[in-house]
Amino acid sequence: MAGVDAPEQLAEGEDLVAGRRPVEEAFAARRPARRLLVVPERRAALEALVLHATALRIPVVEVEGGSLTALTGFDGHQGVALVVEPRRWATLDEVLARARERGEPPFVLVLDSLEDPQNVGTLLRSAEACGVHGVVFPTRRSAPIGPAAIKASAGAVEHLLLVPLDDLGGGLAELHGRGLRLVGADESASLSFRDADLRGPLALVVGSEGRGIAGHVRRRLDLAVRIPMRGRVGSLNASVAGSVLLFEAAGQRPMTGDAERAAAALIATEPPLEPETAAAIEDDIPASTPGIEMPEPETPETETLGSAATDAMSSGTLADADAEPAAAATEAADPDPDAADPAAADGVGVGIETAGVGPADADDLLPGEPA
Repeated sequence: MAGVDAPEQLAEGEDLVAGRRPVEEAFAARRPARRLLVVPERRAALEALVLHATALRIPVVEVEGGSLTALTGFDGHQGVALVVEPRRWATLDEVLARARERGEPPFVLVLDSLEDPQNVGTLLRSAEACGVHGVVFPTRRSAPIGPAAIKASAGAVEHLLLVPLDDLGGGLAELHGRGLRLVGADESASLSFRDADLRGPLALVVGSEGRGIAGHVRRRLDLAVRIPMRGRVGSLNASVAGSVLLFEAAGQRPMTGDAERAAAALIATEPPLEPETAAAIEDDIPASTPGIEMPEPETPETETLGSAATDAMSSGTLADADAEPAAAATEAADPDPDAADPAAADGVGVGIETAGVGPADADDLLPGEPA
């Protein structure tokens, strides 16, 4: 491992991914990496990332915390960053091709000149969670997809198709010409987002923090919707408003493609789901989905034994059966109710789950870090 004498610098053609979760997602997405930067004081908490980089023969370089802060441009790097090759930007054609591959109507997020990297990152995280096929944004007057935005996205940016456009209005016109409806958030709109039909091919437009959707973009919208406010505050943060609309649109879309396969995998879990749970999931899967078969509920062992015994009695063969195996089977099917439960005796709870409740970025915290 290299020392910490010389401050680390990025060469031309190098990008930076900072923060534990973003680095993990960059590894998962197999992003070509050149070296891993680690603050020595945080090395013990980052050992898994160091070992992974070593296994991939990626050089590990120790840097001072202040140097890493200066390099990344923010102090939320958690003591680790990955120097990677430049990001490959996507095209509108690739976004629409991904929708076809998934067998889904196109779902695109359009960011109209957002200036806060935190808002950009939060919206990218929501977009990936909602199954968006691509994110479109202008090349000018927009926050860069840099370390701060990547950290705010919790690494979701590594799994999205990102399309920068010199002419955002022209890109929206192309999407409209290829069958997508353009829907934007506008606090003065008469239609609530809850009453809007957001199904089918859709491009959802989120405006900038101060000005909202620009005039030349607003004129291209097919539909404007508002988010009703019940409190004293007159508006929502851009990333919050955009996330609300993203999840509403995702909720109105049919579960297809990857979502169906995920549901099928859930149904086929071991041990099997309860019949009521499996039936509830099955109701959400279209009947025409290929390759998804609902498992038959398992018949309890006691019922199987009862059926066999009934058949044997009716055929007159039960009296001729060996007494000891019959007694053993009966004992297994009807255990002694006074027998102690080993799990209970050891104080082990069965079927108890605990859910952690904390801030939105609690999953990004390292051991010992304050929430």
